[in-house]
Amino acid sequence: MAKTDRRIAKTQEALKKAVIELMTEKNFDDITIQEIADRADVNRGTIYLHYQDKFDLLDRLIESHMNEMSEMDDWACELEWKDALVPYFEYFEKNYLFFSTMLASKGAPSSFRTRLLNSFMEGFKCEIDRDSGKNTDLTDDVMLQYAGTAYVGIIEWWIKNGMPHPPRVMAQQVGTLLGRSL
Repeated sequence: MAKTDRRIAKTQEALKKAVIELMTEKNFDDITIQEIADRADVNRGTIYLHYQDKFDLLDRLIESHMNEMSEMDDWACELEWKDALVPYFEYFEKNYLFFSTMLASKGAPSSFRTRLLNSFMEGFKCEIDRDSGKNTDLTDDVMLQYAGTAYVGIIEWWIKNGMPHPPRVMAQQVGTLLGRSL
């Protein structure tokens, strides 16, 4: 795999940061390419060297976060809930601007929340406890919808309220609740 030029990576990061910052100020649909370029301190044409349009820029930004969380899924499912969720809450904290904008802002595309929910529900599929008998009368789709919606909801609450508890505390409490549910 070819190594990405540092200047290209720096420009792409500036563009991603610019679009998220602008989304904290106004609806995504109202943001122009020129505003993104101005905020990132690049020429308009530079954006088109890297992205088709502002939608492509946002899609790739979302995709990069989804991929990073997916990589965590690969090893987190081997851990107990309380331990597995710590890196996720640390990731949400580290990427606060992105997640607060995408989950807590009225101008963000609602498709992100749906995509996040679907990703979590997919990850929870292998976590359903069928051996203990506690879920005997429950269907997978109801349990997954319940747990996924609760998880996204608690992340939204945590972010909207300024992350009132550290990631480790959130992971412990949410892990306990998810363990009871699945």
